[in-house]
Amino acid sequence: MGQQPQRPIPGQTDPMGRRDPTVNPNADTTPAMKVDDKKFLKDAAMGGLTEVELGKIAVQKASSDAVKQFGQKMIDDHSKANEHLKQVAKQESISVPEELDSKHRSRVDKLSKLSGADFDKAYMKDQLKDHQQDVREFQLEAQNGTDPNVKGFAVKTLPTLQAHLNMAKDISKEVK
Repeated sequence: MGQQPQRPIPGQTDPMGRRDPTVNPNADTTPAMKVDDKKFLKDAAMGGLTEVELGKIAVQKASSDAVKQFGQKMIDDHSKANEHLKQVAKQESISVPEELDSKHRSRVDKLSKLSGADFDKAYMKDQLKDHQQDVREFQLEAQNGTDPNVKGFAVKTLPTLQAHLNMAKDISKEVK
């Protein structure tokens, strides 16, 4: 009886240096991260509501014009995204929050107690951290979402969030 030739491990070569012809060497072998479209929408709704509330405080309490303008942009852009999110949630019969939970309310309350340069620094630090997380979450949904409408919302909103993150980075440097 002849010995069966051993198949190489996918993506590796056999002892003769030949690649397994059934494996695409350029294929992405990282497993897709599982995302929960419903949870993503609920979290995005809560985040959007928080951004609008914090933006309103920034417009009132910031000492830097750049921070005030950033706050107004958060109000405008996140209000628009929130409306789009509500439409997607309605299409998918997913209920999303319409007011802040206690965790997000305490974040707003904490920042609302500050003013001037102290507010500017704390708000921009918060926005930098928050938008880094938002971009990661929206990228995950955009890449791995299973509901086409929810995934489409993430894809459409992601460039705006990335722009917010870049702005937050720039303004954070100014207010330190």
